[in-house]
Amino acid sequence: MIQLLIVLAIVVFIITTTGIRIVRPWEKGLIERLGKYQRTVDSGLTIIIPFLDRMIKVDMREQVVDVPPQGVITKDNVVVEVDAVVYYEVTDPIKVTYNVADFFRAATKLAQTNLRNLIGDLALDESLTSRELINTKLREILDTATDKWGTKVTRVELQRIEPPEDVTDAMHRQMKAERERRAMILEAEGQKKSAILKAEGKAEAIKKVADADRYQKLTVAKGEAEAIQTVFGAIHEGRPTNDLIAIKYLESLQKIADGKATKVFLPYEASAILGSIAGIGELFKEKLSSGKDEEK
Repeated sequence: MIQLLIVLAIVVFIITTTGIRIVRPWEKGLIERLGKYQRTVDSGLTIIIPFLDRMIKVDMREQVVDVPPQGVITKDNVVVEVDAVVYYEVTDPIKVTYNVADFFRAATKLAQTNLRNLIGDLALDESLTSRELINTKLREILDTATDKWGTKVTRVELQRIEPPEDVTDAMHRQMKAERERRAMILEAEGQKKSAILKAEGKAEAIKKVADADRYQKLTVAKGEAEAIQTVFGAIHEGRPTNDLIAIKYLESLQKIADGKATKVFLPYEASAILGSIAGIGELFKEKLSSGKDEEK
């Protein structure tokens, strides 16, 4: 009898133990009784009825679906290898459990299909430079499609878009040629600017020299003008006679000729003075002739 009680106690303990469930902080528990959904429990210790109840645990953390590589034909008929990763989180554990049989497989196939559609509408160059646009559109499509499955697609990232090897080589050559062209243009523009700066510097130097020469000539001319004006004023203030002026002209002519000049050009105003000189000569001849007559 005692042995029977011990056996019963062990059986009750085992049955009771099988009815204890522990739910982790990032999980939700779905309890089914006789195959029918009964309730959802949060994290912690939960007691269920053995053999009648069953608990399904749902991970509520953000998870990732790796979309395997696939060949996609672009709008300009180039086959590229494309793969992506999809990040999602469960918002409704009931829907994700009962509305879709295999969420990972369904999400993978859905991402592959829509990725083919998006890349097929773009040319190769557009697909290589429009990663952000593709990510955004694919996330919106997947988020809308998986909403009835109780999940939310948080982001989508394209891992790689690889064109064929020959296309890649052609793109590299094109890129190299474009860079060389830009380098040549920049070098030509630099030489052009250098030549312009040199020409401007030379022109500025010539202008400075010309301004200095002009300033020097103006200064000399101004000094000579002031000197002539001073002499002219002094002559008029002294009111000299034509004879005195004529003598000064003769002295000036002597200095100008200096015994070397064969021709001397006089201004028109000197005609009156030359007339005075001629008058002085005639007067001198008359005095000489009268002196000889007296001696006789």
